[in-house]
Amino acid sequence: MRTSEVFALTWDDIDFEEGTIFIQHSVYNKPKDHLGRWFLGSTKTISGTRKIYMSDTLKKALLNYKDRQDYLKLIYESQYKYYHLEDVKNEYGKVVENRIVINTKDEEKLNLIFTKDDGTYIGTDILKYPFKIIHNELKINSRFYDLRGTYATKILNNGTELKDVANILGHSNVITTENYYIRSLSDNRRNATEIADKVINSQVINNVIEFKVGESV
Repeated sequence: MRTSEVFALTWDDIDFEEGTIFIQHSVYNKPKDHLGRWFLGSTKTISGTRKIYMSDTLKKALLNYKDRQDYLKLIYESQYKYYHLEDVKNEYGKVVENRIVINTKDEEKLNLIFTKDDGTYIGTDILKYPFKIIHNELKINSRFYDLRGTYATKILNNGTELKDVANILGHSNVITTENYYIRSLSDNRRNATEIADKVINSQVINNVIEFKVGESV
């Protein structure tokens, strides 16, 4: 998933019985004012709206995370922060955006998944601290978004069809996926050559490639 898609998820998007995640939104930010700066919008592309399947590991992790969040809600009680969507209209009265705004009354709750312990929603900013640790202490130059590329490359290298990878990533065209992960495809071809070399390797071939001038054929 794209970073903006991950942090747009609500628990309503997760179907634990079916084992799927319905990706239908992304978050984006604007200059902050008294209402905050995070907005909930559509996915980056039409094909970005998609349903993906959870692995057993991810399903277990999310279930445990939900239990933890429910526990924190009990601990913080009235101090736990909830949010709702507020329509933003243009001069003609048409809704053009949906803003994520903290609840002050009994507004309908937006069941956001990834928040701070007290429910505070800070969007993708929640990644700043852990990746600061990764950069400064582990000396690894990476971004959360890079995990998307790693995931796609791994499943591609282990037999998943390119069209299926494109579908999971939300690409409308496999060419986008192929161009983006072209290095992994090159590695596959290189690896295939090395495998073939090991398969056909024999003493006869070794004798041929080691032939020197002056030796009898």
